[in-house]
Amino acid sequence: MDRSACGCRHRGMIMNRAQQLRHWMFVRHAHPVSAWSRLLTVPLVAAPFWTRRTDVTAGVLVWFAMNPIMTPEPADRRSFATRAILGEERWLAQPGLDRTMGALNVLGVVALGGAVLAAWHRRKAPTVVGVAATMALTLYGWRRYADLYDGARDAL
Repeated sequence: MDRSACGCRHRGMIMNRAQQLRHWMFVRHAHPVSAWSRLLTVPLVAAPFWTRRTDVTAGVLVWFAMNPIMTPEPADRRSFATRAILGEERWLAQPGLDRTMGALNVLGVVALGGAVLAAWHRRKAPTVVGVAATMALTLYGWRRYADLYDGARDAL
């Protein structure tokens, strides 16, 4: 590998441009304001399906596109949300660190998919349950990702 082609290092490793961009996004999204605001606005994902309005869809898309990059890199990495997001970055680079995270992520997608489907049919209770399940699974995932970031070998 030509080390002069890339001037970026992360944990002593040379990164290509795609890795640099992903890392740039993750360190900004790791700011507690970005991470928590994204989690707390998960219910917005159902809004375009419930309302079927293009302006709502556009607003939600803009929010979720801007959120991971709207904040600077966190000043320190002690925050739970910061450690969780940086642990997720680590897991994406090395999924073998926690083999159950893939299944947990699939469960989260299924829960969100159920919420979206329920919103399309304008069924309030299943929409709320699906969104709540998605958020709960996300928080559990964050705990595991934070453990990975902290170097825990047996993330639970």
